[in-house]
Amino acid sequence: MSAATSPEVLDVLCPMHLVLDSEGIITHAGPTAQKLRPEMDLVGLPFMEAFTVMRPRGITTLAQLWAARHLKLHLEMSGTPPARLKGVLAPDGQGDAIVNLSFGISILDGVRDYALTNADFAATDLAIEMLYLVEAKSAAMEASRKLNLRLQGAKNAAEEQAYTDTLTGLKNRRALDHLLEQLLAADAAFAVMHIDLDYFKAVNDTLGHAAGDHVLQVVATAMIEETRGTDTVARVGGDEFTVILPQVNDIDVLERVGRRIIERIEVPIPFNDALCEISASIGTVWIQSSKSATRETVMEDADIALYASKNEGRARQTMYTPELRESANATTPPKGRSDRSS
Repeated sequence: MSAATSPEVLDVLCPMHLVLDSEGIITHAGPTAQKLRPEMDLVGLPFMEAFTVMRPRGITTLAQLWAARHLKLHLEMSGTPPARLKGVLAPDGQGDAIVNLSFGISILDGVRDYALTNADFAATDLAIEMLYLVEAKSAAMEASRKLNLRLQGAKNAAEEQAYTDTLTGLKNRRALDHLLEQLLAADAAFAVMHIDLDYFKAVNDTLGHAAGDHVLQVVATAMIEETRGTDTVARVGGDEFTVILPQVNDIDVLERVGRRIIERIEVPIPFNDALCEISASIGTVWIQSSKSATRETVMEDADIALYASKNEGRARQTMYTPELRESANATTPPKGRSDRSS
């Protein structure tokens, strides 16, 4: 072997090389080639035992290997983890041959599997530049992912805030309208309870707005606890609440939920040294087919039923029927909170 192809020179220029003698025995292994199999001493092994030639196909003897000199070889190295390498064999002109190895496009797997660093490659190897580019791309993608997560989190928080009543933490009218539109579009069976607090104005007038705010917060908690986990409770006005109950197939469900809400809200609410005594009137619409319903008609029907509960003495639930609308039209249709005193 000439000085130009001495092991010391080859270790620097192509650290993933092997030197074979005329019998195909490995007489020297570059430092990176040996690092692939630290438990296996490559020196002294026949090349055809340490490696299987996958392509060109049919190379199983040393003579066939010599005949494939200067061709690109696809090799599989014995042992684990699997090492699929590219190689080229070139005679050194003195009876030996040099096989230079590389990972090819699987370099990323090689670096990961064998804990390789830039010191394991020749300084001029383009693999180093590719590794730097991959690392830079990975870092940029990770930074982009984190930024997207932060932006998505900020967007979700803003949307949640836009759909939330700040005093009670319940959904607001905007969220209610959005959910109603979804249920109507799906032609789903659902129900709407429109709830107004009886005697709430007296609490505000006698104990002040702080007491009123406290009552609203207690009522909000009570409504969540007395409805089903699939239901949505919204505060849609000063002392008005609406409950959306999806997947209602039995009127008994509505009667039970309404009764629980009324009984719970009738429990006096302590505030400082006083007790706030209120009740709840409920108007309920049960939508079994929403093909002809709109958000406006659903809420109007619920309001008509609520108006009937107020007229019947409060602290009760009234189920909407077409007769209620006829009766309301015969008198004065409800126009909202101004037509029913708390």
